[in-house]
Amino acid sequence: MTDLELMKIAQEAREHAYVPYSGFKVGAALLDRSGRVFSGCNVENASFGLTICAERVAVFKAVSEGLSQFCRLLLTGGEEIITPCGACRQVLAEFAPDLVVICASDSGMMVQYDLKQLLPQSFALQQRED
Repeated sequence: MTDLELMKIAQEAREHAYVPYSGFKVGAALLDRSGRVFSGCNVENASFGLTICAERVAVFKAVSEGLSQFCRLLLTGGEEIITPCGACRQVLAEFAPDLVVICASDSGMMVQYDLKQLLPQSFALQQRED
């Protein structure tokens, strides 16, 4: 699947965002190694700590369907380039420490990162087992 196809899926997901407090819609498209794509949007809550980001929605959808081997994530927040928050970076690292993260704007600008660049010292399963 191309990054442009992932972008379209993320943009469509962003349209479903529930953002009555910030008004800032975010969409994500997460590609599994098997080729399946899981989309997500941010969902806000009046109790702000219960708000969930688009990336985690996509990860949790995939895991709930038995998949957890991810290779690419495309994230879009509209006209500006955004990156995953710290909580999302850690959740992504739990399942895909070698994930490629593409941060895209609606104008087509894309910046690509390795998740390890965004979160170089994640909590990892092997660290917890030591």
